[in-house]
Amino acid sequence: MHSRSMRLRSIKPTIRQIDARVVKPKPKTADAFYLSPEWRSLMHRLIAERGRRCEEVGCGRVNTRIFGDHIVELKDGGPLLDPSNIKLLCGSCHTTKTLAQRARRMAERF
Repeated sequence: MHSRSMRLRSIKPTIRQIDARVVKPKPKTADAFYLSPEWRSLMHRLIAERGRRCEEVGCGRVNTRIFGDHIVELKDGGPLLDPSNIKLLCGSCHTTKTLAQRARRMAERF
């Protein structure tokens, strides 16, 4: 036999690889609870009592959009409407905390 007839041909893969550098987790979406009258009422009350000021240490932005952030997250068993479990955060601090929590959860999975 000729060596030419003995060549093996490679088959192209049929499964595509995912470039892990561009795969991103799904964006966070607000739970319907955060649109409820109970949550909105609590937020209005907390902002009236504490002021429209970010409570993150070192930030203190005032008169900005404020988010109510559960100190002990609901996924970790934190209470829904307990004012002592709510910290008022500006958008920047809320995003920073949310991304850090999401990264922590992802790390715990693996």
